[in-house]
Parts: sequence; structure tokens; C-alpha cells
Amino acid sequence: MNDKELQKLVEEISVGDFAKPFRHHARFNSRLRTTGGRYLLRSHDLEFNPLHLQEHGKEELIGIIKHELCHYHLHLEGKGYRHRDPDFIQLLQQVGGARYCSRLSRQKIVLPYRYQLICTDCGFSYKRKRKINLARYVCGRCRGKLRIEPLSQG
Repeated sequence: MNDKELQKLVEEISVGDFAKPFRHHARFNSRLRTTGGRYLLRSHDLEFNPLHLQEHGKEELIGIIKHELCHYHLHLEGKGYRHRDPDFIQLLQQVGGARYCSRLSRQKIVLPYRYQLICTDCGFSYKRKRKINLARYVCGRCRGKLRIEPLSQG
């Protein structure tokens, strides 16, 4: 499914389930990681995570679209559009939208520790995943100078 097909689907759902037109833009945003979709308050556009369509199918996407359209229509009408507002909860139940989206199978990638910071005064060591600017930091225990050593991978 591309952005044009998504736009058409959102417009159809808006007219069919909400009896109101959707007059803004709907698009996929592959940078979304922790959510299925989002409503942009300033532009009134909707963005959706394409991974939810790939992993969970069209029915999951339709539930997310209904959820975001609840935010959209309530906000434009000046009603409570936030998750905790009774207007939002009631409209979401009426249209059968998804309260939460399903989890994606892709887990957060955990980086291994790559560096060790060693205090030149007290000898305490800190493990770090990223390199830091040693001119800006000192030892948290004794305020001594730090030196950096790469950790062996293996």
C-alpha cells in the first residue's frame, strides 16, 4: 500500500464511520517506532507506521486509522481529543477503533559496551556504549581526570 491508497482508505473510513470528510493528508512515516500512528495538531495531518500494516495486516491498520481519526475530528470540533477525555473514549467505542496497537516483533537493539572510562586518581571505571569528550567530564567519585580505553569485543 502506498500513500495514495492510504489517503483514499482514510477518506473512506472517515465518511463511512464518522459521517464527516477527511480534508487533510494521510501518509506513512517509517521513522515512527513506538506508535502505530499520530495526529499532528498544527497541520491536522495523520501519519502511520508502515510496519503495523506489514506485520499485522490491514485490519490492524484500520483500527489505528479510526483511533487517529477520533483525535482528528474531535480536535477540529473543539471537543476533548486526548486519550483521557470522555469524548474521545466514547467516540472510539462507537466507531470500534483500536485503543492500543499491537506490539511489533522488532525489539530495541541493545548496543554492547564499547568503551571503559578509568579515573586516573581513584582508578574507578565506567563502562560506556558511546565515546565521550573527556575534556567535559570528570570522575563522579573524586572529580579526577578520566582516560578512555576500548573494550575488547568477544
